[in-house]
Amino acid sequence: MAVYKKSYRRYDGALTGVWTRLLVIPRYALEDLHRTRFFTFFFLATFLYPLICALIIYVQHNLKALTVFNAEQAGRLISINAKFFMNLMGWQGMLAFFLASFVGPGQISPDLANNALSLYLARPFSRAEYVLGKLGVLVTLLSLMTWIPGLLLFLLQADLEGWDWMTANASIAAGIFWGAWVWILLLALLALALSAWVKWKPVAGGLLFGTFFVAGAFGAAINVVQRTKWGHLLNISHLIGTIWTTLFGQELKDGAGAVFFRVAAGEEIPVWCCWTSLGVLAAVCLYLLHHKIRAAEVVRS
Repeated sequence: MAVYKKSYRRYDGALTGVWTRLLVIPRYALEDLHRTRFFTFFFLATFLYPLICALIIYVQHNLKALTVFNAEQAGRLISINAKFFMNLMGWQGMLAFFLASFVGPGQISPDLANNALSLYLARPFSRAEYVLGKLGVLVTLLSLMTWIPGLLLFLLQADLEGWDWMTANASIAAGIFWGAWVWILLLALLALALSAWVKWKPVAGGLLFGTFFVAGAFGAAINVVQRTKWGHLLNISHLIGTIWTTLFGQELKDGAGAVFFRVAAGEEIPVWCCWTSLGVLAAVCLYLLHHKIRAAEVVRS
């Protein structure tokens, strides 16, 4: 058939579902990450601490195991309570930060550097769906590291301890779930925003570290110079630690938190201020993504 006799015909076949289309982005992104040996080793290593916690919970409910290891007295020193699970979330949250620093910068910056964003948006993808697809990569990985093992350990303790313990400590499960999601969404939004604005992956990862550590150090300097504690509004780990403490039902007056999210005694700020500060940061990240994720970039000379 001659070329001039061919005419355009609309596709009349079956369309892929919206959510099925959306899962294409994280599926291929996770496959690429799986080929990275460093990522595989690091991701598997993040489950070491939950395994140790599971062993502690099991041994505490097994008198024979305590006798074998001569740990009858040591078993009494470790209490399976809100502080135990908060320490677990603190350690896993710190590892989640390092994983997001490695994975996050490579999500959007390669598409922008290679002018591939228009190819995504030329297909049945909206800008919001593109961002949700990239967000799904980080959310999936960080969930597997934080609240999923946390809730599994909570269920293990509840199964060994009994229904009464589970009902009396239901707030711990809520703290694990909601506390992890606050941290996951903040990390994912911040990593994607930096990835969209900085096309070089190492620089974007360095900026993510700077956002936490440099901003926290600057806030501490403000506290010293101005003799105040409001500089902690710039310290994201302090904000998360304060929110986690309230979610787990702990007292703030004596200092609390865990590992990376420690709140020092006498340095507490109101919880509503922490929520407001994190909400403003999340809104700024969404604005940066909305401004940068476009099918075509206009360069003004």
